[in-house]
Amino acid sequence: MSQNRNFQARLKVPFHDLDPLNVVWHGNYLKYFDIARFGLFSAAGIDLYRYSLEKNYIFPLTKTSTKFISPLRHNDEFICKATLLEATVKIVMGFEIRRVMDGAVCTKGSSDQVAVKLPQMEIMFEIPGDIREAFGV
Repeated sequence: MSQNRNFQARLKVPFHDLDPLNVVWHGNYLKYFDIARFGLFSAAGIDLYRYSLEKNYIFPLTKTSTKFISPLRHNDEFICKATLLEATVKIVMGFEIRRVMDGAVCTKGSSDQVAVKLPQMEIMFEIPGDIREAFGV
């Protein structure tokens, strides 16, 4: 597996990510996944914003899933790992959030992204070759 297929972001839970029960609000886990997702793209040399301007492609999410296992709390340090699972027809990533203190898996998830050609907003049924190549697919 190519080294461009994994990325780990080390993060710390800020107070403003908590809900009234003093655990991370469920929607913030998607934010953590995005931090790792964009880290993975960046590590592969892909800037999706620049790519959209230069090549007229965007890569919207079409599906996400999240399994909550153990809550994160204020000031918890954690690793959010993104792993590229597929990048041919769509970009599929798996995610795992693990608390640093005890190594406990807190959350698992996945996402699907498709290539959309602008300005037609046409869904492409293949990820562009340069993106696949950057990921070593």
